Amino acid sequence: MRRLEVPPLAVIDEFLPRFAAPDIETRGIVAGILEDVRTGGDPAVRKHMLALDGVDIAPADWEVPGEGCHAALARLSPVLRDAIATAVDHVREFHEHQREVGFELTSEDGSLLGTRVTPLDRVGLYVPGGKASYPSSVIMNAVPALVAGVKEIIAVVPPQGVTDAVLAACALAGVTRIFRVGGAQAVAALAYGTATIPRVDKIVGPGNRFVAEAKRQVVGQVGIDMIAGPTEVLIIADASANPDWIAADLIAQSEHDEDATAWLVTTSPVLAGAMPAALERALGDAPRAAIARVSLERNGLIIVVPHLRDAIEVANRRAPEHLQIVAEGAERIASSVRH
Repeated sequence: MRRLEVPPLAVIDEFLPRFAAPDIETRGIVAGILEDVRTGGDPAVRKHMLALDGVDIAPADWEVPGEGCHAALARLSPVLRDAIATAVDHVREFHEHQREVGFELTSEDGSLLGTRVTPLDRVGLYVPGGKASYPSSVIMNAVPALVAGVKEIIAVVPPQGVTDAVLAACALAGVTRIFRVGGAQAVAALAYGTATIPRVDKIVGPGNRFVAEAKRQVVGQVGIDMIAGPTEVLIIADASANPDWIAADLIAQSEHDEDATAWLVTTSPVLAGAMPAALERALGDAPRAAIARVSLERNGLIIVVPHLRDAIEVANRRAPEHLQIVAEGAERIASSVRH
């Protein structure tokens, strides 16, 4: 990871994200797949699955039976099963506080005004699986839908991403149906519907550039959550932080993808100096160390600042997807973060 000294803040400018429109090639490939699936249905999905994933699965075998999820749950080690169940409980508890029911008010002339918030009937959840297994994506997207009262949660997973951990997460998080289909063809199937995969009202979940572009192109046909880019984290830490814990959190994001971004902004030169060794120790135990190492070397930064107010300003300029504060007075620091 590169090490920078701030101020001046201008030294981080070259590392800030730049707007990037989808490249013409990706846009064209995705448009072709979407049109194929819109007009061709299941056979088109199967054709692109064979061409892109290298597997030929008949539509009748796309769906994972419900008993398959429960069998996967039983096969997990007790430690992993309990960890997934705990994560589901924590995410559910958090999102129950977000649930909105709307409001009503009566005007002076007796008119009744208000807003009613109702759940969608059916949502589609894209679970990435090209490079790794992501039960966390299942939990973070399915549980909020379950809390909101969505009746049907349809998950699509690339064939190579269908692992026991993912299936167990689906079982515990309330996923209704699971299909072994990935890529832009899966997004198209959810958006338009096929004889096998039902059309949904909204598509959520992260994916590669083809999945992101497919979601962008079906907006209007269905709703989407967002156009997700590579994952990113920025950690604000002071001298009280444990370097091994900071290393673990940096790697937790950088192991997702070579394009992931992980920054540490610290007021402690001692912590900054301890990070290279801590990262090496953590990488030694990381199953996806090769990907994490490339990500950290390409996009990782250790930024040393004299005051926490400078760390806050770095965070405001970067506006990261994930922000962690590992410092004394964390809530006070968080109150000054704007972006």
